[in-house]
Amino acid sequence: MSVDKVPSLRALLVVSLTLLCFEGISIVHANKNFEDVRCKCICPPYRNISGNIYNRNVSQKDCNCLHIVDPMPVPGHDVEAYCLLCECKYEERSSNTIKVTIIIYLSVVGSLVLYMLFLLLIDPLIRKRQPYTQQLQNEEDAEDIQPQAEDAQDRGSTVLERVEGAQQRWKKQVQEQRKTVFDRHKMLS
Repeated sequence: MSVDKVPSLRALLVVSLTLLCFEGISIVHANKNFEDVRCKCICPPYRNISGNIYNRNVSQKDCNCLHIVDPMPVPGHDVEAYCLLCECKYEERSSNTIKVTIIIYLSVVGSLVLYMLFLLLIDPLIRKRQPYTQQLQNEEDAEDIQPQAEDAQDRGSTVLERVEGAQQRWKKQVQEQRKTVFDRHKMLS
């Protein structure tokens, strides 16, 4: 990884924080949207008329079938019977709360992604390349690398070397657990 990617990550971070600030300012100055309140009437089937759902943005006092259902699907003398079947509810929500929640969620996810990218860029710089260390390909390789990990642990005086030693011990334990699980599986088969 080259060092040229670090400024591009900084630029990406600055742009995302700027957009986040602008969105936060727009939320603070936003008035109550007309979609935040509504009256919802659910009318079941009546005679030969199919059921329907009606929505309209009205005040709470006007939340009834006569104000919401337009056009009225029944003739004038059946309006009262039809409206008695309809169930009208006044609903209110806070779109600002929804926006703030989404912004917080996206900020946390974005910061975790940036942290992951940071670790991916820094990881090769932290690790010391050892030409004699190879990837674990099978159980024999794991046993060959074990003495090298113990040597590194003995001479580990810096924090990074201690962390690498702990990581090697953890990998060894995982390999041993895999070996015992697969051996038990073969015995049971």
